[in-house]
Amino acid sequence: MANKNTEKQFLIREWIKETGNIEIDMHEVARFAANRGWPLPKPVSALDILAKEFSKAAREETRKDVITGRPYRVYHAYPKDDSGQGMLWIDIDDAPRKIMVKSAKSRREQVVGDMMQLYLDLDHWSRHNPDEQPIVLHTDLSDDINERLAVTDEWVTAE
Repeated sequence: MANKNTEKQFLIREWIKETGNIEIDMHEVARFAANRGWPLPKPVSALDILAKEFSKAAREETRKDVITGRPYRVYHAYPKDDSGQGMLWIDIDDAPRKIMVKSAKSRREQVVGDMMQLYLDLDHWSRHNPDEQPIVLHTDLSDDINERLAVTDEWVTAE
């Protein structure tokens, strides 16, 4: 018995075969699936939408550090429990160390997961295209971070 994602992946391939498109518009794929009887999901509630909007707003709010002048994110998300289902938010200035460690671990895992998948994707692409120069992913981001810190420091001193 295939799971829902496997069935969806099959329908994506079927859409590609039927349309001949290699660039995939997921709205078109969804319409394709719905026209073939795929059940449409129940719409999320207005409260769920509003909660996502509040999460987005919280994620985007920044303040400037009074000593360095650098911006920092005000609200940080952390898992409610070990199940990974649901997040709580806290103002960084009110957060005890234990919660900030949870938040940092969660965000780090997201970054590592993204980097790992990108590495695997580029490794595959490079093997699949042996006549092209391989795309090498440099995973040490220290230089990138230091460059951005320097730019941030330029903003701070310019104000």
